[in-house]
Amino acid sequence: MDKIDAIVVGGGLAGLSAAYKLADAGKQVILLERGDAPGSKNVTGGRIYVGPIRKYLPGIIDAAPFERHVVKEMITVLDDAGAVSFEYANAKWRQEPYMSYTVLRAKFDSWFADQAAARGAFIIPRKKVEDLLWEDGKVAGIRSGAEEIGAHVVIAADGALSFMAQKAGMRGAHKPGDLAVAVKEIYQLDRKIIEDRFGLEGDEGAAGLYMGSLTRGMFGGGFLYTNQDTLSLGLVIGIHQLALNESGLDAPSLMESFTARPEVARYIRGGELKEYSAHIISEAGIGTMPKLVRDGMLIAGDAAGFALNLGLTVRGMEFAVASGVLAAETAIEALNKNDTSAGALAGYEKRLKESFVLPDMETFRNAREVLDNKRLFTVYPRFICEMFDELFTISDRPKEGLYTSAKRVAKKYVLNMDTIKDLLAARKL
Repeated sequence: MDKIDAIVVGGGLAGLSAAYKLADAGKQVILLERGDAPGSKNVTGGRIYVGPIRKYLPGIIDAAPFERHVVKEMITVLDDAGAVSFEYANAKWRQEPYMSYTVLRAKFDSWFADQAAARGAFIIPRKKVEDLLWEDGKVAGIRSGAEEIGAHVVIAADGALSFMAQKAGMRGAHKPGDLAVAVKEIYQLDRKIIEDRFGLEGDEGAAGLYMGSLTRGMFGGGFLYTNQDTLSLGLVIGIHQLALNESGLDAPSLMESFTARPEVARYIRGGELKEYSAHIISEAGIGTMPKLVRDGMLIAGDAAGFALNLGLTVRGMEFAVASGVLAAETAIEALNKNDTSAGALAGYEKRLKESFVLPDMETFRNAREVLDNKRLFTVYPRFICEMFDELFTISDRPKEGLYTSAKRVAKKYVLNMDTIKDLLAARKL
């Protein structure tokens, strides 16, 4: 069987990073993307932390068509009738090099694909990979329809569901509790309106997190990101909880209720809904990470489960970029030695351990276990909102002391054994 150097399955950030790096090293590489173009099927909240990955792709990161650099964090805790919002900003976020940017992936991925193609990578869209080719027990290429393409190494970067990992026997079937559904809407607004509403100047951006009653007690939350002339707005909800909820709630109805909240509606008022999409994301953590290497194959990005939901921050894109680059570097080294056995590719995991990827995944190993707690989305938001309601409401009744009010509300919600258990569990974060 004739073979090229490498095949990359999937045109997201991990796949594009791998293809770019391989092509830049002079290797023959084909990237196969089942969508109309890289980024066309991608759904993301729209924020990338570039600090950890600038060294991996300096030319790309420095020239990328990002939207806005984030200078402001907004957190909103919602109860059925009330809301408490916090903002945090820091002068250092307004200085280069910037920590994070908002990003529209369809735009960025298309641009990134052009950069990889300019280096010599073959980007083939509308190509669904259906199976792997084998040779003496080793992955030796892929099959797409009736077409077979041989390769010395295959890099699976085919997203959270990663059928390639399953077909290679590197991961079993997914469990619903390991996945979440993300729904996103994009609203177009004049950039001056965005800057005025969020208190921004020039290319400054804001990132918003929403938690509490919007998910009706289910694990998840909402997000909002400012782009140049659009807003990315959405929800992330655990699939298993959506399937088991007794009220019959679904993601679209939750999204409709979310956008109707005054804390959200005021930002999108007058905006034109340009896009609505949904996507499966991995929230399994390192505990269910698949085998990353086998003879002739590596797994990167979401396919490897490299994503972290820490409640206040959601990370994934920087893991995808770093793991794609490190997979490519491992493949290049193996190809140069004319040996793509599992032993020759084992350096991939070593590289991941020496980077931020596996250390961060290990540090927050228990994040999902701690955060998958109904009280975080019901009891504590009610406590916070009622506490502020007591402090700020003035009626015709005599006003009790602030300490007395706070103590009464705290006794109602948080002075109990459940809170103690939650505090003890939080030590795992």
